[in-house]
Amino acid sequence: MIYTVTFNPSLDYIASVDHFTPGEVNRTQSELLFPGGKGINVSIVLNNLGMDSVALGFIAGFTGKEIKNRLDQFGCLSSFITIDKGLSRINVKLRSDKETEINGMGPAINEEALNKLYKRLDQLQSGDTLVLAGSIPASMPADIYEKIMAHLNQKKIHVVVDATRDLLLNVLKYHPFLIKPNNHELGEMFGTILKSPEEIIDHARKLQRLGAKNVLVSMAGDGAILVSESGEIYSSPAPVGRVKNSVGAGDSMVAGFLTGYSQSESIQKAFEMGLATGSASAFSDNLATKEEVERLLKTIKVTIF
Repeated sequence: MIYTVTFNPSLDYIASVDHFTPGEVNRTQSELLFPGGKGINVSIVLNNLGMDSVALGFIAGFTGKEIKNRLDQFGCLSSFITIDKGLSRINVKLRSDKETEINGMGPAINEEALNKLYKRLDQLQSGDTLVLAGSIPASMPADIYEKIMAHLNQKKIHVVVDATRDLLLNVLKYHPFLIKPNNHELGEMFGTILKSPEEIIDHARKLQRLGAKNVLVSMAGDGAILVSESGEIYSSPAPVGRVKNSVGAGDSMVAGFLTGYSQSESIQKAFEMGLATGSASAFSDNLATKEEVERLLKTIKVTIF
């Protein structure tokens, strides 16, 4: 089973406005409302691709109930911990000439709630996959990813980490199965700007030397590079399409990778599926569907070196 953890789930209110003007009354042309958060996005896309998962995390108030309700409507399994005080956050995504986001705070997570999460994680079995994705709320320990991986270190679990900077670097000693920085995040971890595929590969290998097994680097419109545990390098340009939505594309890539690997145990198939799924979400108003992914999958051309 695949489990995803979202520490600070949200309701994402996505509004499209023609030529947004600050300080003026702006009227929407379209509106969408989705359960949000990186782990939740992974669970939704996994479900769209026919894969079961269980979404874990913390919810609070009427917004938390709506997050769970909408996940139920998608057909996703969940096992959230309810926080007695506060509200799950609402994130506003404004689509206009430029994309603008206003992200809410979310409820405070106390030690009792965190212990409940550990008890849920104790139920994971050998062979399961755990996805840790996204930022950490200010009310939680900054090293919570590290603590979770240390807690589960004796279990034979595939852990996927989609995080940035120290949050990612500090867990590498526990040998995550997959990490997925983008090319900018990869450079930031080493205090540099990566300008070529060779530099990206070199720095991905540095992360492997620190403990990561498979390093998947997304490069937006330039495609992706995977430096695999076995030493092979997979590269592919992005499929051709018009980008409508950057929100959730990276999470979709993770979901596609896990789907491809679960179905074939082939790293190359996982890479192809990941790139197709991330692109399908980027080209859609919503998160990727199976039909969209299958169409793009036929266009993926991978170079191995």
